Amino acid sequence: MIVLIKILQVILALSILILVHELGHFIFAKAFRIRVDKFFLFFDAGGVKLFSTRSGWFVKLFPKAASWETEYGIGWLPLGGYCKIAGMVDESMDTESLKREPQDWEFRSHPAWQRLLVMGGGVLFNFILAIVLYISILAVWGEGYLSNRDSRIYVNELSYDMGFRSGDHILRLDDYEPENFGMIQADIARRDVRKVTVLRDGDTLDIYIDHSRIGDILNSPGMFSLAVPFTIDSIPPSSVNYGSDLLKGDRVISLNGTPVEFVQDSRKILPEFAGGSVRTLVRRDADTLGMTLQVDTLGRLGVFTVPPAVTTKEYSLVEAIPEGFKLTFTTIGGYVQDLRLVFTPSTEAYKSVGSFITMGQIFPSKWDWFSFINILALLSIMLGVMNLLPIPALDGGHIVFLIYEIFTRRKPGEKFLVAAQIVGMILLFALMLLAFGNDIARLFN
Repeated sequence: MIVLIKILQVILALSILILVHELGHFIFAKAFRIRVDKFFLFFDAGGVKLFSTRSGWFVKLFPKAASWETEYGIGWLPLGGYCKIAGMVDESMDTESLKREPQDWEFRSHPAWQRLLVMGGGVLFNFILAIVLYISILAVWGEGYLSNRDSRIYVNELSYDMGFRSGDHILRLDDYEPENFGMIQADIARRDVRKVTVLRDGDTLDIYIDHSRIGDILNSPGMFSLAVPFTIDSIPPSSVNYGSDLLKGDRVISLNGTPVEFVQDSRKILPEFAGGSVRTLVRRDADTLGMTLQVDTLGRLGVFTVPPAVTTKEYSLVEAIPEGFKLTFTTIGGYVQDLRLVFTPSTEAYKSVGSFITMGQIFPSKWDWFSFINILALLSIMLGVMNLLPIPALDGGHIVFLIYEIFTRRKPGEKFLVAAQIVGMILLFALMLLAFGNDIARLFN
């Protein structure tokens, strides 16, 4: 069921993103009276279509569809979608129209500035979608994040090796004071941080970042998890320790003689006592108490600890509008920094590139509209930025050629555009192979 829910979320997200992107091209093309031959969700490779407004049964139901200028449909290959614009060299590689004299309703017959808007329409609509989604999120749910102000880190193998220790409080990344705890790891990579200042046992010390390990930072999720004090909040009736001497506010400080400062420390100890009991020291106010607690068969005490304080900012609809714009452009800037790292081989950030498998992993295992909309906004920004890359098969490649034409008043030759499109398609297939290869490698690892 979990896999099914994730697949449904991926398909729905992809469908929305593709339709919005292609709608941007479609609307600008129609506005300038450029004919759009096909508008398809997913690719109809080999001419195989799951649905088409030109199919016999649809035309019988809606006879006027036979005279529609544009064929609308759904293909079988969920790797994208397309808006086939007449007289344009695109991924369909249909060059038959180029052999005829240019027609007034063709893409190539219109001024460069109009063609520029048509090509930029998809990216523009992706960014507009992200803005609308972020405004909705802020207006309905507000902005919630773990503040770094009172948070301490719990390290993994990588961060320990780099000099960090569990319990450190991160004060500064160079001269920047991080506010959002969840963004610290990304900030170290994106901001090209050289020095991290931490507070440890009352002393301030500097940890210098070895930039040859930026790739490790990007490919090591959970480098800094939140260190959660083992302070009791409540004990549910179903717990093996319900009715024990534990009280709200007690803090577990030792299990079987081993010091325990954080909940994460207990996970290394309790599985050894699964189904039995464990000697425990608990601090209650100024007193230290000894007691024997039960451990369930999963190696847990069955208690709820005090949850971390989440900082929440609430916005009215009017307040959410400028904040939605701000959040969108901040996210765009962050993703551009991520791409810069991906295209810097020394960082090995290319190993973090993923395909649909990675996309499926970021969606929650239960349907949650907040998470879905948040992820959808991020993916819309990613799709928009990716399409701005100056690769001929992407919108960015076409935009570069059009800007060149506007400034030089010289139009690239059609043979050149066809050759550039082929090169771009090869580059895109190589990127897809890298993404699938990374996903498969992660599955085996």
